[in-house]
Amino acid sequence: MKLSDYEPIVGKNVIEELKQLASRLSAKVVRNVNSTAVGGGVAEILSRMTPLLNELGLRAHWDVIKAEGEFFSVTKKLHNMLHGKKAELTQSEIDLFLETGEKNLKNMDLRGEIIFVHDPQPIILVKKKSQLKKSNWIWRCHIDVSQPNKQAWDFLKPYIEQYDVSVFSSPSFAQTLNIRQVLIPPSIDPLSDKNKELSGETINSALRKFGIVEDKPLIVQISRFDYLKDPLGVIDVYRLVKKYIDCQLVLAGGTATDDPESSKVLSEVRERAGRDPDIHILAVPAASDIEINALQRAASVILQKSIREGFALTVTEGLWKAKPVVASAVGGIPMQIRHKFSGLLSRTTEGTAYWVKQLLNSPEYAKALGEAGREYIKQNFLLTRHLRDYLLLFLSLYHNKDIVNI
Repeated sequence: MKLSDYEPIVGKNVIEELKQLASRLSAKVVRNVNSTAVGGGVAEILSRMTPLLNELGLRAHWDVIKAEGEFFSVTKKLHNMLHGKKAELTQSEIDLFLETGEKNLKNMDLRGEIIFVHDPQPIILVKKKSQLKKSNWIWRCHIDVSQPNKQAWDFLKPYIEQYDVSVFSSPSFAQTLNIRQVLIPPSIDPLSDKNKELSGETINSALRKFGIVEDKPLIVQISRFDYLKDPLGVIDVYRLVKKYIDCQLVLAGGTATDDPESSKVLSEVRERAGRDPDIHILAVPAASDIEINALQRAASVILQKSIREGFALTVTEGLWKAKPVVASAVGGIPMQIRHKFSGLLSRTTEGTAYWVKQLLNSPEYAKALGEAGREYIKQNFLLTRHLRDYLLLFLSLYHNKDIVNI
């Protein structure tokens, strides 16, 4: 996609502002580094953002660290601990984390004016900073670390504080640090395969592919198979609703190379679903964006029943499609859903089931709620706004050194 393709959605002035901001960063090398090229919101954002930064005249790169499966088992554990899980990193796990980081330090090209490191997996790359005197280093945390496991946070904090700037998705996600903190929510690309408009035939084709018949309301949750997304709880919600309204459930998601736990969760979800013909458990490959889009557009209600969350871009996607969304009041979800205005927030299984029943019984209210949600996303959480925030952040590296709240 080109920037001009977004003009019909966001307007000419937004595109012109992006060009003006980028003109002051012309030819600067921005090197993004994360842990996986597919799966999850970070990879999605980088895949869309990098070409647009290059179109704007920067020299943007996207690199992925190399690691074995055992490393990602450790970082998954670390991820859960940062969300507050009670556990302890063993010395052998810490050693593996550090050894993998050292190998990547030796093999990766980290030259550039701006080194943009995403999440904990590649965090120790900052050790290279002292050798690259003209580089500015940013650590982007996509996780809610408001109540972290102390050991996990104490382990990462000394590395974080070697960066020049840290970026969090929400003020409530952050911790006290002795470096600048910038607050930038993530976004969705309205023109990506996962979010663009689809024809009725494309939607119907996807449903046929998965053996789903639209003969009763469809409750949909799209998420990785992860305990923190509470897919087992989603089945419980469905069964509470099913007592009153004949409906069906879709739980669809994929796996990522940095999440080895997902296969275990998927197995448990299938066991909980049993042989109920109205529960569709779909393990979809990474290149299934059109199918995911179609499932969301076919939904009567979209759920996101997470126990803990980062920003929850699956909520953003559902709202963008003008669907009524019922989601847990955790992580970045309350930033997107104003209760009873742009969606519905819930804190319990019973509460979630109550709101789903309300929506299924009140289609006019469900439609109005969905339309309000789409407009809210348009104004606040599209890729062009995200791109603007990053350009302002890059400019701030060369000017104001105080705390920046973009």
